[in-house]
Amino acid sequence: MLVGLVAVFVLVLVGQGWTVPYYALTPGDATPVAPLISVQGLASDSHHDTIMLTDVYLSSLTAWQWLYMHLQSHVEFVPAADLVDPGVPSSELVAQGYLEMSDSKQAAEVAALRSLGWHITTTGVGATVTAVVAGSPAFHRLHVGDRIVSVNGAAITNSCGLVGALHPLAPGSRVRLGVAPVRISADGVLHYGRVSSVTLTTRASRGLAASGCPHLSGPDRSYIGVGYEDAVRADLPGRISIKTTAIGGPSAGLAMTLALIDRLSKGSLTGHYVVAATGTMSANGAVGDVGGVAEKTIAVARAGAEIFFVPRVEVPTASAAAPPGLRIIGVTSLSQALGDLRRLGGAPPVPLTAPR
Repeated sequence: MLVGLVAVFVLVLVGQGWTVPYYALTPGDATPVAPLISVQGLASDSHHDTIMLTDVYLSSLTAWQWLYMHLQSHVEFVPAADLVDPGVPSSELVAQGYLEMSDSKQAAEVAALRSLGWHITTTGVGATVTAVVAGSPAFHRLHVGDRIVSVNGAAITNSCGLVGALHPLAPGSRVRLGVAPVRISADGVLHYGRVSSVTLTTRASRGLAASGCPHLSGPDRSYIGVGYEDAVRADLPGRISIKTTAIGGPSAGLAMTLALIDRLSKGSLTGHYVVAATGTMSANGAVGDVGGVAEKTIAVARAGAEIFFVPRVEVPTASAAAPPGLRIIGVTSLSQALGDLRRLGGAPPVPLTAPR
């Protein structure tokens, strides 16, 4: 018996230093968005409704922490492999989260202004790196958030432009990329430097799937080892800033959009309810699903929310975690969320600055 206890004790001590291939999702914070927003060049309302974004804590685990977390409530365990694409190291997760938040802010600004009647144009400015495969030609040469603006001297304006330039190249081809390198500050803000040249040598694609870009047939012949998305610049009136220090991911999109509309319009958008929201936001107003909704529901309930907007597909999850007094509303679009708020007694959005 004593031998068995000693063995368990030794395993526990050793296990404290072993990492396991899981992350723990636990309830984070619910934060009012209005104090995070600053607006210049547009009229804004000094009255702020309480509209909260919410996040979760994502923690890597040692074996001991994994065991301990199983004794806690409101914990979701996520396999590390589910958080990144195959071959992409988990060390890129933080940068990916900040890039997603940066994209989410721009989409929220565009969607909010368009809902208030502004005609907002966007311009493609290249392809943004979203992931770098370990051991690939781009590994250690490109980084999450870098913006590729040219290939072999030819300008590109979107991700399919990048794919099209690389698509016909044989393995072993040397490629000169024009890259605006990113620097991500400690609080998660992306800053871009001057365009410089990065030369890579392609490798055989190993049967990677076709890109899905129009006018390109079959798989790429070779690859450089990056994920990518369109880099877009929105031409906005005035200057809007949303300070989300150390918060990553795209799930605050709906909350930021609603808070911006409230800031830039007359009256109480929420009918004076305490509102929280989660869901991605596209520039055209579509709301997308997110993760960690059960944990976010706990966080907003603790913060005193009365209404919680979630993507419609997440309603069962949120409802199962919601305590009495928290109303869950599922939405698929910004226009639907605004309609729901009006039915709750909120004012229709009327812009303080006449759109043009």
